[in-house]
Amino acid sequence: MNTETAAQGTGARGSGPAVEPANRTLPVVLVGVVLVAMSISGTAVALPDIGADLDASGSALNWVVGGYNLAFAATTLVAGSTADRIGRRRVFVMSALVFAVGFVVTAASPSIVVTDLARVVSGAGGAGVMAAGGAILAHTFDGAARNRAFALMGTMAGVGIAVGPTLAGLLIAVTGWRGGFVVFALVGLAVALGALRLRESRAPGGAGDPVGSVLFITALTLVMSAVLQGPTAGWGDPLIVSALAAALLVLILFALVQRRSAMPVLAPSLVANRGFLGWSLATLTTSVGFLGVLVFLPTYLQTATGMSPALAGVTMLLLTAPVLFMPLVAVALIGKGRSPRLLILGALVLVVAGNLWLTALRGQHTVAVIAVPLLMIGTGMGASFGITDGQAMSLVPPESVGMAAGFLNTLRGAAEALVIAGFSASLLGLLTHRLRDRPHAAAVSSGHLSADRLHATAELSALTWSWRLTQLGVSALCAALTITVAILIRPRDRTT
Repeated sequence: MNTETAAQGTGARGSGPAVEPANRTLPVVLVGVVLVAMSISGTAVALPDIGADLDASGSALNWVVGGYNLAFAATTLVAGSTADRIGRRRVFVMSALVFAVGFVVTAASPSIVVTDLARVVSGAGGAGVMAAGGAILAHTFDGAARNRAFALMGTMAGVGIAVGPTLAGLLIAVTGWRGGFVVFALVGLAVALGALRLRESRAPGGAGDPVGSVLFITALTLVMSAVLQGPTAGWGDPLIVSALAAALLVLILFALVQRRSAMPVLAPSLVANRGFLGWSLATLTTSVGFLGVLVFLPTYLQTATGMSPALAGVTMLLLTAPVLFMPLVAVALIGKGRSPRLLILGALVLVVAGNLWLTALRGQHTVAVIAVPLLMIGTGMGASFGITDGQAMSLVPPESVGMAAGFLNTLRGAAEALVIAGFSASLLGLLTHRLRDRPHAAAVSSGHLSADRLHATAELSALTWSWRLTQLGVSALCAALTITVAILIRPRDRTT
């Protein structure tokens, strides 16, 4: 069993002429990362067109994004652990192919149901690309080289998030939303082909824990399905309550199984590591503060200001552009001796403050109102990309890097799916309270205002009010998580 596939050169593991060069490994992994990130951020811009073409709104339409993130979150931890056992390159290649197939089916979809199912498939593929890609980098590089590799990974994720809305808007203008999905599928296929040239690596050990894998996926799927469907079905609906209760029971069973498993999906020692958990919660916090704005603001901009999808995508650069360069800035500051702990806490404060500032959102002069808070949130998110993964992975033994990468991405994916569902639920619930009509509220939340100008003005006012209150809740949650992170990564945890 091959357990060494590292890169030659400074900071890379391995020896001998057969070792895979880092200048081949890094580009393939980074292209996969940027592709997955673009697929997360870009799809939101296409939602109004998808809804109009497939006659969908509300929960069914939100599943286009939420379903992707649900599958991403539910499978990424399993993908990381599986990559450690059966091969990191193998999982990376298979996942890129699954990702591409999901996008092809989405592009040809005749209905919103098929679209949602295809997005779930793509989300599972994206999970494997991110988890196996992170494991490949963590195995290949050590020390400062590892920090640089993860900073580049964060930068490319930032590039994907930054250009995703803009590129999606441009592709919609040129080819329609279906053509954009075809382009993503072709790039996914290219990533899979490129990864075939990489060397394999895996951790020594058995075949993993299939029972734990099934339990984890089942529990997370139950939770997120309930949250996504709750706004439409009602939180007191017997199916929603039953799903949440069943999820709790399955999670308890999962924890018991992991304590007794020789090859756990999630080692209890990893969760018990305060420093690793703190850095993991830091990445969750920035995801919570970033994703709701990223997914729902493009629709608000198109609704409130009449922007085209392309122009809304360009406007979102205020949020996403800082993610392009801040990861490298953050890792450069760490290289000069700055405290990672203080840097990440500063990033989290920016995210909290930016979300709080967005409670001033209004339908008039919208871009001027949102410019500074979007820059603040984007800067905090970008800095966290450059810090959290490298710091968290430095606290993990080499044989568990796939599991750790999977856990980090599980938190990100879970946060993304839950924030999307929670944000949607809040908007819909508040709009229903103001408009006194759930179907009407669902249409308004999806960007469809009445043709009558007087009614449209009242609907926009209700949508803006709902946005403000939702942002207040997001700000409070991010503030509570920031305090928790500060406690967990205190200097005694060796994170300074």
